Amino acid sequence: MAAQKHTETSDIPVDNYREPLMHAMLDHVPFDGWSAKAMAAAASDVGITAPMAELAFPKGPIEVLEYHLQDADVRLATALAALDLPSMKIRDRITVAVKTRIEQAKNHKEAVRRGLAVLSMPQHAMLGTKALWATCDVIWRAAGDTSTDYNWYTKRMTLSAVYSTTLLYWMDDDSDDLAATWDFLDRRIENVMQFEKAKFELRKSCQDLPSISRFLNRIRYPAP
Repeated sequence: MAAQKHTETSDIPVDNYREPLMHAMLDHVPFDGWSAKAMAAAASDVGITAPMAELAFPKGPIEVLEYHLQDADVRLATALAALDLPSMKIRDRITVAVKTRIEQAKNHKEAVRRGLAVLSMPQHAMLGTKALWATCDVIWRAAGDTSTDYNWYTKRMTLSAVYSTTLLYWMDDDSDDLAATWDFLDRRIENVMQFEKAKFELRKSCQDLPSISRFLNRIRYPAP
């Protein structure tokens, strides 16, 4: 029976197993982490051999984690597209987006915790940064951001701080309604809004100041 099962599945492209493998592995990660053991158990769950799972994810468990993060971004973008974000204030759009991302992950909280631990390792820091940036880009695009100048970077950097700290706070929030996490998120966004307001006022006040560059351009060295 096992040989027949392998024969049947071996004719299916290994890429077809990536999504079911990832979902199956999420059930084992809380116990075994993002490990080869969890990946092998997931392979058994979907009815394929461990070598076939390795063909689907040649880089091993870390590639499954990366695929999971990318899948989460796709699901987030789909969920946000179904909402009437344009009718909301910008801060409300961001708030709803971050809440949506966390609510989508609540059934796999321990897997997220284990994933954060992996991404905090020096050898995976680049992947962690890339994944965080990608999520914040999804949120800003859904919120209607079309900037192409330095604001494109500053918006995503600011949101990265808000989202990552809220995610870490959520790790220790065991309440059913996540009220403490949402309060924390509101405070972080309020801090950002106050900073942006202060920055705008400073820029506005500086417009009335004399231009130092124009003043310096008028200075001439004395003739020798």
